[in-house]
Amino acid sequence: MNLAYNNFGGDIPSSWFTALPQLQHLFLTNNSLRGYIPSSLFNVTALETLNLGGNFIGGNISEEIRNLSNLKILDLGHNQFSGVIFPVLFNMSSLQLINLRANSLSGNLQVDMIMNSNIPSALEVLNLGSNHLHGRIPSNLHKCTELRVLNLESNRFTGSIPKEIGALTKLKELYLGENNLTGQIPDDIARLVSLEKLGLQVNRLNGHIPQQIGNCTYLMEIHMQNNNLTGAIPNEIGNLHALQELDLAFNNITGSIPSTFFNFSLLRKVNMAYNHLSGHLPSNTGFRLPNLEELYLERNELSGPIPDSISNASKLTVLDLSSNSFSGTIPDSLGNLRNLQKLNLAENVLTSKSLNSELSFLSSLSKCRSLAYLRFNGNPLGGRLPVSIGNLSESLEELYAFDCRITGNIPGGIGNLSNLIGLILQQNELTGAIPSEIGRLKHLQDFSLASNKLRGHIPDEICHLERLSYLYLLENGFSGSLPACLSNITSLRELYLGSNRFTSIPSTFWSLKDLLQINLSFNSLTGTLPLEIGNLKVVTIIDFSSNQLSGDIPTSIAGLQNLAHFSLSDNRMQGPIPSSFGDLVSVEFLDLSSNNLSGTIPKSLEKLVHLKTFNVSFNRLQGEIPDRGSFANFSFLSFMDNEALCGPIRMQVPPCKSINIHRKSKRPHEFGIRYIVPAIASIILVIVFTVIIFRRSHKRKPGDAVTQTLTLATVGYMAPVIDANLLSEEEHFVAKKDCVTSILNLALECSEDLPGERIGMRDAVAALEKIKLKFKKDVEFYCSSHV
Repeated sequence: MNLAYNNFGGDIPSSWFTALPQLQHLFLTNNSLRGYIPSSLFNVTALETLNLGGNFIGGNISEEIRNLSNLKILDLGHNQFSGVIFPVLFNMSSLQLINLRANSLSGNLQVDMIMNSNIPSALEVLNLGSNHLHGRIPSNLHKCTELRVLNLESNRFTGSIPKEIGALTKLKELYLGENNLTGQIPDDIARLVSLEKLGLQVNRLNGHIPQQIGNCTYLMEIHMQNNNLTGAIPNEIGNLHALQELDLAFNNITGSIPSTFFNFSLLRKVNMAYNHLSGHLPSNTGFRLPNLEELYLERNELSGPIPDSISNASKLTVLDLSSNSFSGTIPDSLGNLRNLQKLNLAENVLTSKSLNSELSFLSSLSKCRSLAYLRFNGNPLGGRLPVSIGNLSESLEELYAFDCRITGNIPGGIGNLSNLIGLILQQNELTGAIPSEIGRLKHLQDFSLASNKLRGHIPDEICHLERLSYLYLLENGFSGSLPACLSNITSLRELYLGSNRFTSIPSTFWSLKDLLQINLSFNSLTGTLPLEIGNLKVVTIIDFSSNQLSGDIPTSIAGLQNLAHFSLSDNRMQGPIPSSFGDLVSVEFLDLSSNNLSGTIPKSLEKLVHLKTFNVSFNRLQGEIPDRGSFANFSFLSFMDNEALCGPIRMQVPPCKSINIHRKSKRPHEFGIRYIVPAIASIILVIVFTVIIFRRSHKRKPGDAVTQTLTLATVGYMAPVIDANLLSEEEHFVAKKDCVTSILNLALECSEDLPGERIGMRDAVAALEKIKLKFKKDVEFYCSSHV
């Protein structure tokens, strides 16, 4: 009964098997059946084929399956069976195929399960791949002498590959990949003379690739990638004339590629990437590889020129030679690879014919009409982009040519590459302007011209790139205003325009509500930041540092809950730091240094638990430096050169009195009025008394001795009063210092040697009154700012 490939759902009806006791073949493959295998099915003893693969059937595999004594094919793959595999399954001598692949079976594949049971000699296929089986691979599997296919991949098997597996001389396919196997590949694998496919990938195997593998002359596929294999590729691999796929990537293989390797006429795919292979590619590479489609040699230590002969491998669709040390020029003959879809020559030492010549290989690649990915970044090419670059394949999606020392203009023909998704030309020496034809690249998503020598305005045509997500134009000489039409690019996520000469931001810019990152640092931007900056609800990075922006910091920034990096350093911003910045719950980097900010550092910033970098140096801030939360980790470098900050000694600022801050008195300036002002009054009386004495003495006996005596007396009377009542107190330190300095200066003016240079009594009293009033105002301002 064949009901495969339908859309049946629900449980398997148990009544079927009561009504069909002589059923021999049951195919219910690829439906949507659920539930369990009905127990009535195990009474159909004539059943030879049971195929329930590709459903959602679950539960354990019942031991009652032993009743199906004539069963030859058991396919329960791609379901939801769980539990362990019972030994009874291996006592069914009639079974030829067991497929339990892609279920949730667990437990050990026990050694005694196979050792103590009657292994069915008829078993040809055992597929237990993609389950949760663990433990060691049973060495007694060699008793399954008729096995053609053994698949244990994608489980959790540990230990080494049993050497006894070499006794399975009829084995054609062996899949042990994606487990946790260790140790070396056994030499006994050479006994598998019928082997066609070998999968050992993604384990922790070490040691050399055995030379004896050359005896397996029927091998068509070898997959050993993602292990810890070392040593050289054995020359004996050249005996495998049937080889079609070889994957040795992500190992630690050394030495050169054997010359015999390039004689495989049936070879279709080779991957030796991420090893330590060295030496040159032979000059005849490609002559005897007529069927080669994919060649991956990236991330090795290969050197020398790219041989012209590689173009003889005419079926190549993928050629990846990146991250090696290939030198010389890129062969124009690569254009003969008409089927080429991906060419990656990045990160080598390739050069052009001359620094002023066109990159001719780009012209030759115009013959590769299926080319979709082209990368040659990170080579010291020099040279210019040819005008013919616009003749490259219309299928081209990626063009990566950054860090190549390319000179000259960007050809307008680049606008013909209408399917480009990524165009990366950064870190070159390109000059001129962005061609307006760039606006024809309707599918462009990633565009970078950073770190070149481009000039002029950003053309409005760039706004036609409606799918653009990443725009990087930093480190050029662009000028003028940002295009107002940038707001049309609603797909924009990252905008990096730093280190240019832009002067203004259009008001429409703030409607780009899905922007994630903005960098406009090191430009010449003027004006203020509007409240509309708060529209950028998902932004994570804003950097407007090193511009000429002014005005207050918009309080709406506090609503940017995802903002992690915010810099306004080196601008002309004024006013206070908004206390609402304490709501920037995601912020890690906050730099407001080198502005004209005033007021205090809000205590609310202590709530910013993720804050790692904070800088408000070189402003006009006053008051106490917060000391809780992340602020406990900041040094004095975060607060340097402000007007009147105070705090702990380690911040290299005057200390603060905690009374006004922590007790928050209703009249915080009361202390200054009650204690400090009387001290100043005492000083005033001393000075007045001194001046009177001086006047009388001067009339009776003018002379230098009297003047010096009175001067010393003035200082002597004042010093105890100042020291006792002013300088011993830490609170209002700056205000007191200014007050005392002014009084001492006045005292010296009262004590000048010549009568004509001395200040008069009336003027001295008036000056003292001004000093007192200024001191009171300074104290009141300090107290009001700390309430």
